[in-house]
Amino acid sequence: MTELNLQTRTGNSPVYVLNCFIQGFKMLAKPELRKFLIIPLMINLILYTVILALGYYYVAGLIEQFIPSWIDWLSWLIWPLFFISFFVIGFFTFTLLANLIAAPFYSKLAAKTVATLTGQSDTEIFEQPALKSIMSELRRIIYILLRALPLLILFIIPGLNLLAPILWLLFVAWCLALEYMAYPLENRGLLFEDQRLMVKSKRMGALSFGGLVVVGLSIPIINIILPPVTVIAATLYFQGVQEQHDL
Repeated sequence: MTELNLQTRTGNSPVYVLNCFIQGFKMLAKPELRKFLIIPLMINLILYTVILALGYYYVAGLIEQFIPSWIDWLSWLIWPLFFISFFVIGFFTFTLLANLIAAPFYSKLAAKTVATLTGQSDTEIFEQPALKSIMSELRRIIYILLRALPLLILFIIPGLNLLAPILWLLFVAWCLALEYMAYPLENRGLLFEDQRLMVKSKRMGALSFGGLVVVGLSIPIINIILPPVTVIAATLYFQGVQEQHDL
């Protein structure tokens, strides 16, 4: 067995992860999945638009209040910083909120993806009740926030702040893998603690998966459709790993 085949078998191949995302985009066109996309897409679109508009309004007010007209040119530096900060930090933060709202829809999307792949009926696939899905999502958010705060402190500690951006990106990739891989795992009867152990057992695959999500969330337009694509990709990922394991 080659090294690549071994990695694919355990779910740790970045190439395998990338292929899951490519297939996820292709499966968006399937009519049986499309009906589960509209509400999550609208949630993301509305949430991001509102947050961006509010951020623009308040930053514009701060610029007008605190920057004198004779150094008005400074605003040309502030606006790029605002948009960069919004896409780097804001989209990660608001993704958690959007996913909390859309959790029941994403669980159904993951279940329908399995049904489409296997030919099973929806009733044959286990789905967590909506309340359990939301509670599991809340536990995941608390887990993430408790670890995000210490990492953010590193940005203001001299010396350590040089490593902070790298550690932050790795942390974000890990958290996004936990976030999106949760939906197909919930449909297998696993809640947060079991999900975390499962994802941890495939660390390289999880970081590759989360890294691709980080890149996708930084690209306008793509970031709006990426969440449902990622749910499909995560479902394909575990379906493929299970099939390889059963061989």
